[in-house]
Amino acid sequence: MSAALSTINITPTSTHQYSVIWLHGLGADGHDFEGIVPALHISKASAIHFIFPNAPIQPVTINGGMAMRAWYDILDMSLEHKVDMTGIYQSAELIGHVIQQELNKGIPSEHILLAGFSQGGVIALHAGLRHPQRLAGIVALSSYLPTVGQLKSERTAVNNATPVFMGHGILDSVVSIESAKAAFDELHALGYDITWHDYVMEHSVCVEEIQHISAFINTIFK
Repeated sequence: MSAALSTINITPTSTHQYSVIWLHGLGADGHDFEGIVPALHISKASAIHFIFPNAPIQPVTINGGMAMRAWYDILDMSLEHKVDMTGIYQSAELIGHVIQQELNKGIPSEHILLAGFSQGGVIALHAGLRHPQRLAGIVALSSYLPTVGQLKSERTAVNNATPVFMGHGILDSVVSIESAKAAFDELHALGYDITWHDYVMEHSVCVEEIQHISAFINTIFK
């Protein structure tokens, strides 16, 4: 994988105070969630740098080895039966570089929020809860966490109280709600400040979820 990710950016229109790093799902790209920004109605939007990284292009086993943007390989349809741990750790490191770029601009780590959809949510959780500096929050949508076992020993105490939002569709046929709920239950048992939201939808986002994400971010970026 390359040392740096290309990104889609929505730059602040006033003084840069906050950063949101939003990770797309398998086969999509940074443009996938670019259009969600106006719908979030974030009160501090003018002071936020929205960053939508493009995942590296790599072969994906379950798609016949076809090369596409992916944060890690999907080796098996069960998702958690065989896991590309190397890919997850490599992508988490790449997101660490994106966080560092914002820190280098003088943005405090507690003003940086990670969000992700599906695979992107896995990386947001895995990278965020292991990050050495306190982050503002984590949003994981239609996601799961195959590395929760590793997290038990690799978690950083500084992010123990970082608020986490998990949202999932009860009709999701790509990432089962059972996998998502299992991740939530384990993270909750580890003492994280995590909230669960489910919606009558498939592997997607809906208006109600966007409203809940908006309230979550507005509470954090006061």
